[in-house]
Amino acid sequence: MNNEQARFNMIEQQIRPWDVLDQGVLSLLAVVKREDFVPPAYRSMAFFDTEVPLSAATKEGQHMLAPKVEARLLQELGVRRHERVLEIGAGSGHMAALLSHKARQVITLEIDPVLARMASDNLKRAAISNVSVVEGDGSKRLPTAGPFDAILLSGSVAAVPSALLSELKVGGRLAAIVGQEPVMCAVLVTRVGESEFRSVNLFDTVAQRLSGFDEPSRFHF
Repeated sequence: MNNEQARFNMIEQQIRPWDVLDQGVLSLLAVVKREDFVPPAYRSMAFFDTEVPLSAATKEGQHMLAPKVEARLLQELGVRRHERVLEIGAGSGHMAALLSHKARQVITLEIDPVLARMASDNLKRAAISNVSVVEGDGSKRLPTAGPFDAILLSGSVAAVPSALLSELKVGGRLAAIVGQEPVMCAVLVTRVGESEFRSVNLFDTVAQRLSGFDEPSRFHF
C-alpha cells in the first residue's frame, strides 16, 4: 500500500469516525505528511492507530500521540489564524506542524534535547517558518513569554497545571489529557475571566505522561 492510500485510510477509517468532522482539519491531515515526522525505524507505523515510538534513545521512550487523538485535539482547540499558540511536548514536531497551518505563531517546548533537535530539523525540512522549538521544561517557569490564545499539552498529566492556565489570555483555551491509567480524559479549559475558568470533558483516552510533570502523592500505610 502506498503512502497516499494509507493516509486516506487513516483519515477515513480512524479519524473521521472518531467525531473529527471539521473539513479544515481533515484536509490539513492530507497536506502535512505524518510519515515525514516519524523516525525512519518506525515509518511503517506512521498511519497506524497507535502511539509511535520516537527513538529508543530518548528519555523514557517518548511517543507521538495516535493520529485520531492528535486530530481530535486539534479540532477541539479551534485555533484561528491570528492566534499565538504554545505546545508542551514537541516530540517529532508533527503537532506543531499541524498547528502552524492554523495559527499565526507556534512556540513548542521540548524537555528532551534529542527530540528538540528532531522537531527542529523536521519542521525545517517541511519549510515551516512560524514555529519556534524551545528546549525547556514546560512544567517549570516558561522560558518564553505569554499570554497565549491557546495551549496544547501533547501528552498526559495528572492534573491541569494552574501555572499554564495563568498563561492563557481571557478567552484562551487549553487542551490536555488528564488522569491516571487506565482512565484518562481529554479536557478543554477556557479562561472566561481573570480568575474564572470553564472545563469541558471531551473524550476518554490514554496517553503517555509528559516528562517533568509531577505525579500525585501516594500514601503508604
